[in-house]
Amino acid sequence: MSDALVALLLFAVGGFLAGGAFTTWKNSRALAVALVVAALLAVGGAVAWLSG
Repeated sequence: MSDALVALLLFAVGGFLAGGAFTTWKNSRALAVALVVAALLAVGGAVAWLSG
């Protein structure tokens, strides 16, 4: 699997998690914060994967 494809998948997962955080914000703020943290980790992983 190429490096660009892995990074693209990590960006997609980050976007999916960020959308879930936006959706759950009114119902469960703790879960939304956890989803935002996971999204930031996924995007950070993608950036690190591309830079490394």
